[in-house]
Amino acid sequence: MFENLSDKLQRAFKNLRGQGTITEENIGEALREIRTALLEADVNLNVTKELIEHIREKAIGQEVLTSLSPTEQVVKIIHDELVALLGKDTARFKFASQPPTIILMAGLQGSGKTTTSGKLAAWLQKGGHRPMLVSVDVYRPAAREQLKVVAQSIKAQIYEGDARGEAAGPELVVRLAREARREAVNSGCDILIVDTAGRLHVDEHLMDEMQRLKSLLNPSEILFVADAMTGQDAVRSADEFHKRLGLTGIVLTKMDGDARGGAALSIRQVTGQPVKFIGVGEKPDAFEPFHPDRIVGRIMGMGDIATLLERASEKIDRKKSEEFAKKALSGDGFSLEDFRDQLRQIKKLGSMQSILKMMPSVGPFAGMQKAAENVDEGQFNRVEAIINSMTAKERANHELINGNRRKRIARGSGTTVQDVNNLLRQYAQMRKMFKTIGKGGNALQRRLAGQLGGMQKFGR
Repeated sequence: MFENLSDKLQRAFKNLRGQGTITEENIGEALREIRTALLEADVNLNVTKELIEHIREKAIGQEVLTSLSPTEQVVKIIHDELVALLGKDTARFKFASQPPTIILMAGLQGSGKTTTSGKLAAWLQKGGHRPMLVSVDVYRPAAREQLKVVAQSIKAQIYEGDARGEAAGPELVVRLAREARREAVNSGCDILIVDTAGRLHVDEHLMDEMQRLKSLLNPSEILFVADAMTGQDAVRSADEFHKRLGLTGIVLTKMDGDARGGAALSIRQVTGQPVKFIGVGEKPDAFEPFHPDRIVGRIMGMGDIATLLERASEKIDRKKSEEFAKKALSGDGFSLEDFRDQLRQIKKLGSMQSILKMMPSVGPFAGMQKAAENVDEGQFNRVEAIINSMTAKERANHELINGNRRKRIARGSGTTVQDVNNLLRQYAQMRKMFKTIGKGGNALQRRLAGQLGGMQKFGR
């Protein structure tokens, strides 16, 4: 999401390199570039002005660290200001002292409320909770059926109720909500997630209905679900909902898309409410708590190693991964059999594009974020098919694979001899790269390399 903004910020930093000191002149030029980058990323105008002024004051004030270069000083100041803008601490989730905790999902039509309700339920289940879902959207055709399908996909409880024979309106909405709360108590569910109706725009009918639900349910959380790709429209809608309902937090969906990112950087400052979660894909587990420092790391080109390692700890067999890393970083290297097993592990983390975009854009991983743009996800299936078509001896010792064997492997995998040649060449390059990191890399580089390094080659 933040690629363009990150590129422009890196350009501004580059222009500062070589400067002996920070002056009004050179910081002014850099800030003009940063201001343009923020506005082009659809960051709110007032937010941009305030942010730039804070950066200017600190860059030429007494807070500058003399031990740092001008570029490092500005990077640190911008990093700190962006984190402060988004909120320094991850927003905590509020739970009721007496269950069930009620979570009211609000937002406009098309923002992804229903899907997000399911993702939130799945996230809560992983934390040991027993959530129940209910849809009180009695207006949109098949809205309640859609939530039922979502609930079934994550094996979560849902209260369906009976809305037949009753006119769609506020009274039916209130009845379903009341019955769902009672059912949650009787079923031992500690959380009730209420998926409400949306509209194409903010209107009085919607707000009146939401206010009735708030009065009835006394929710611990009122989360506004906003489509990040709608930019400042999402910010304005969230602000309007907050003025009428008193939101407790924001969920930004489609953060994996091509949006410019302005909503993420503006919405807390404008509404005063924290972004608590982000949606980063279609699958139920493509849902993360919002960590301001990690998001800023992505924007600044520092990557998001913490989230990547968290995801790896959940999805990857640690013992197998450590065995692979030990082999890969040793003098002997790893076999194609080892590589295939590790490839299967890596695929559990999600798309290679999403993985590479979390890598830093500096040091031994420089270029990986750019490489994400050229990744062909289907290539990983072809690589696995090629390795599967080899004999056990060939996978253990790639040097056995001569011309005739390559033809056989290509036929067996439904690929070409050129594909087989490319795989073997890139595999050899990858073994060499691992050995280099094994000799000179620091502990973090070796750990990441053992799980991820060099694998972007196979997605091209």
